[in-house]
Amino acid sequence: MIELLLAAERMLAAGDLDHAERLFSQVAEADPRNAIAVVGLAEVAGARGDAVAALGQARRALGIDPENAAARRMVERLEMAAPRAVAPEPEGAPEPRTAGGPEPEPPAPARRSWLDRILGFFGRR
Repeated sequence: MIELLLAAERMLAAGDLDHAERLFSQVAEADPRNAIAVVGLAEVAGARGDAVAALGQARRALGIDPENAAARRMVERLEMAAPRAVAPEPEGAPEPRTAGGPEPEPPAPARRSWLDRILGFFGRR
């Protein structure tokens, strides 16, 4: 197994993502508890720009081995870097504004605190 993992890492480093994925998958299928192979699959997905798949594989690796530092770093990085790509929008979230669409209403003015009102009364704000 280690030989396949090393070969997969070499393929990943060389940019041969298809070959790397096949090798990592082969190891993961032979040993479903191999978190290193699953992290490799996450790295392949990330290299392809698929943050959702990368996060899913990294979380899967953490499920296998909660102490896997590479998987933990990947999950943290992906969750911070692309929260919209990895988490669905909450229901009722405002739609992004498109050009030519209606102007959104300006936000209501913030209420001034009692201290701001008092300082304003004395001309200090």
